[in-house]
Formats: sequence, C-alpha cells, structure tokens
Amino acid sequence: MSLSQKLKPSVSRHNLLFIAGLAWTTAGGILMWRGLDYELKHSPHLWLNILIGIAIGIPFYILLFAKIAHKHIKRIKGLSIPYPCAFSFFNFRSYIMMMMMITTGILLRKFDVVNREWLFTFYIGMALPLLISAFRFYYTWASKKEVE
Repeated sequence: MSLSQKLKPSVSRHNLLFIAGLAWTTAGGILMWRGLDYELKHSPHLWLNILIGIAIGIPFYILLFAKIAHKHIKRIKGLSIPYPCAFSFFNFRSYIMMMMMITTGILLRKFDVVNREWLFTFYIGMALPLLISAFRFYYTWASKKEVE
C-alpha cells in the first residue's frame, strides 16, 4: 500500500453522505448567519428582507439546488470505491464553483459593489437552498435510502 493510500482520510460511501451534509450545512449556516447578523443590526426592513430571502431561496432550491443535491447523492452512492476520500463529496468542478462563489461573495462585500442590504438579503436567499439540500443528504444518510 502506497503512502498516499495510508494517509488518505477514507470513509464509507454511506458516511460520505453525512460529511456532504455537514459541508452544505456549514456553507448555508455561514451565509444565513452573515445575512441575518447584518439585517438584524442594520436593516430597517428586517422582516421584508427575510421574506424576500425566502422568496429567492425556495425557487433556487426547486429549480437548481434540488437537482444538484440529487446528482451529488447519486454520484456518492455510485462510487466504485467502497471507502473514498472524505473530501470526495464534491467532484472537482463543484469545488471550483464553490471557490468562485465564495470569492465573489467576499469581493462584493469588500468593494461594496452591491447595496449591502440587498447583498445580505441575497445571502439569506442562498442559505436556504443550501440548508434544505443539506437535509436531503442527512435524510439519505439516516434512512439508508437508495437513490433512483
């Protein structure tokens, strides 16, 4: 066995679903926390912005994130390796997309390209589909449900 194989943090495909849920929860939690923290401290339209965030998040989940989560669940369940790397809950393309999204969020915040109230309302809107998707991973993990 090679050194890289010995050092690889391996988990079962089943537990990789839980790790994926943790990753999606972390991303959604950070966005929700940042969005709500700003809105609570600075927004005169707190409840309106939360409702707008929900109105953004639900269609994003239905139209995009539900498919992405399903695709990742199916990919994880179909991995040919019984104990893949703990970081293989995303494919390479998804890691690139995640890095681009994080970088864009940081740059928009740092350079005030977008009105902060709108930006943090959008953070709430993006947090919601991430968190709902995370629960799909947890549900699949807990129920040991097979993917269609």
